[in-house]
Amino acid sequence: MSRGDLATRVRAGDRRALARAITCVERGGPAAAALLDAVYGASGQAHTIGVTGPPGAGKSTLVDRLISELRGKQRSVAAIAVDPTSPFSGGALLGDRVRMMRHFADSGVFIRSMATRGHLGGLAPTTREVIHLVDAAGYDAVLVETVGVGQAEVDIASAAMSTIVVLVPGQGDAIQALKAGVMEVADLFVINKADHPGAGRLRAEVEGMLRLSMPERVPPIVQTVAATGAGVAELLAELDAHRAWLNGRERLLELRRRAAAAEVREALGERLARRALAALPDAGEWLERLARRDVAPSAVLAAAEQALFRAGDGESALVDARHPTP
Repeated sequence: MSRGDLATRVRAGDRRALARAITCVERGGPAAAALLDAVYGASGQAHTIGVTGPPGAGKSTLVDRLISELRGKQRSVAAIAVDPTSPFSGGALLGDRVRMMRHFADSGVFIRSMATRGHLGGLAPTTREVIHLVDAAGYDAVLVETVGVGQAEVDIASAAMSTIVVLVPGQGDAIQALKAGVMEVADLFVINKADHPGAGRLRAEVEGMLRLSMPERVPPIVQTVAATGAGVAELLAELDAHRAWLNGRERLLELRRRAAAAEVREALGERLARRALAALPDAGEWLERLARRDVAPSAVLAAAEQALFRAGDGESALVDARHPTP
């Protein structure tokens, strides 16, 4: 099948073509770039929802319940579950896909697991591109579940329209995580396992912190019990309200501008790094010297910049990659 045919079938909502397209994008290269170019104009219609939070918060169960709630309203759903990669085998534990197994027979649901492959930030290296593909395939909602993240892994905020931060009572690091930056990316907070002791206290603590730090718009806090589905209908109502709020006063356009800037900076950084290493003579030797502490990282960067300049890639290209324009 040609790339043009594959792109046409993706835009038509062909699930098998979509799966093949995702595999193509994960492999990378010119074919992936051409495919994304062919479908990008059809994307931008889905409500992209990020679900993040610490390990053990019940994110997978919550996503499973959200899929059911969305399907009950006759909305098609694509779920992208990002799983951690084993540092030993390089494989991923696809636990999220197992938990969502009951939706596989539903033609209105598409589920794909992705491995982080060492990528930081809670997402896989090509998660943004896969979002574009499933969006172009015509799904009404795209749910992106990150790996269990820490305090600074907030890439999902620049990839989703609505970001949910899931917390649970009884985890002492929940408020510390909020203080360190997760609070700033949340459009909605979910206190899951709300039937456990301490749920009310956690909600009061989160509300207090939000009123101090974000007085102009306090994100809603929804209490859920994902295991039973309690509170999930209210959560979906809040998500719909947030999308409506984004559609007012060009907020959605501004959100997309920031997302585009983040995507371009990340792609440029990776491309420049590959080109610099390819242009750098004896790159392996430089990295070996760096590992032995015979040189500092700045010396390797300087050598790479000179190599790029000699190769005709422009003067000091890496300087712009290290100091991107906001």
